[in-house]
Amino acid sequence: RESSVKMTATTLTQRLFDDADTAPIDPCSLFEEWFSEAKLAEPNDPHAIALATVDADGLPDVRMVLLNAYDHRGYCFFTNFESDKARQLLAHPRAALVMHWKSLRRQVRMRGPVDLGDDGEADAYFSTRARVSRVGAHASRQSRPLANRYTLLERVETLKKSFGDDEPVSRPRHWSGFRLVPQVMEFWKDGANRLHDRVRFTRGESGWTRQRLYP
Repeated sequence: RESSVKMTATTLTQRLFDDADTAPIDPCSLFEEWFSEAKLAEPNDPHAIALATVDADGLPDVRMVLLNAYDHRGYCFFTNFESDKARQLLAHPRAALVMHWKSLRRQVRMRGPVDLGDDGEADAYFSTRARVSRVGAHASRQSRPLANRYTLLERVETLKKSFGDDEPVSRPRHWSGFRLVPQVMEFWKDGANRLHDRVRFTRGESGWTRQRLYP
């Protein structure tokens, strides 16, 4: 059943699933429409994404991260550059992601190359995090073995004291962003009896083309 979130007439979503409408649709604008509805309907973390990378052996690796920024250039997330995912992306700068909004019964998939984000974006997002989260970014040796939780909490407390109560907590140099530049975007909507709607957009030299897919 489609979400109770009401769509106004002639939305991109309505156009997407109207087979008689063959005029071009910008998938990035369509994503923004879906994401805006998800932020109203999804009770927890509408910006959560499952991010897939590959390791040195070509073995897929996937984890949940947060979509923190997006624009015409692509879809950006931030991480410790000493983490497994960052090391994998630096060695093999390609990725896939999926965003699933259960409340809307929709999902979006993307695949493409990954670029490094810029320092200004990373600084801007880092400044919005809670102070303890900023300290935590300094404290965490992400993806490395940890003896016990107490060790982590002790590192956080030690760093909190070193920063003091009023000193700004700047972004650590090993913490920044990646941007996925989608070459393929797929929009999926739940249908009765598993007869779902799927539309795939593919980026070419002349722009985006779209194609319905069997569910």
